[in-house]
Amino acid sequence: MKELSLHILDITTNSINAGSTLIKIEIIEDIDEDSLKIIISDNGSGIKTEKINEILDPFYTTRKVRNVGLGLPFLKLAAERCDGEFDIQSKENVGTVVSASFKRSHIDRAPIGKIEETILTILNFSENFDLIYIHELNNNKFVLDTREIKEVLDTHYIKDPKILIWIREYIKENIEELSIYN
Repeated sequence: MKELSLHILDITTNSINAGSTLIKIEIIEDIDEDSLKIIISDNGSGIKTEKINEILDPFYTTRKVRNVGLGLPFLKLAAERCDGEFDIQSKENVGTVVSASFKRSHIDRAPIGKIEETILTILNFSENFDLIYIHELNNNKFVLDTREIKEVLDTHYIKDPKILIWIREYIKENIEELSIYN
């Protein structure tokens, strides 16, 4: 995939399909340590221990539309190709945590991409979950929590186009602000 945000979209889609009601996406960048880490956690149905190795096989999928499952194997390959690591931890009926780390300056590391667009796409999937998005750059942190937005707006429906446009711009502005200070 050309952007890391597309990996995030793919894995988060799995979380939604697993019945998650809370999904957390963290991007942690450290320029001094030359590291970038992506952690996606959910409280979905989880994965059976014996299935973990199967889901890392690109020719395994539970989907009916195509007979390959490339999301997790591609993210694992991308991390390892960039002097990083990949890990997946899951417990049935508790949830799953997927993490991938990269050498931030590695020539083969894909850019993060338009994460604000990715978050908007994720929010458009369903109203049955909340999302926490954290982006940290050298210990400066931006947090978006849909539970707080719903509380402030006194609504559970945030798929209104005006709200989504605001969320997109809010994310974009705050990510840019993080970059200014580093």
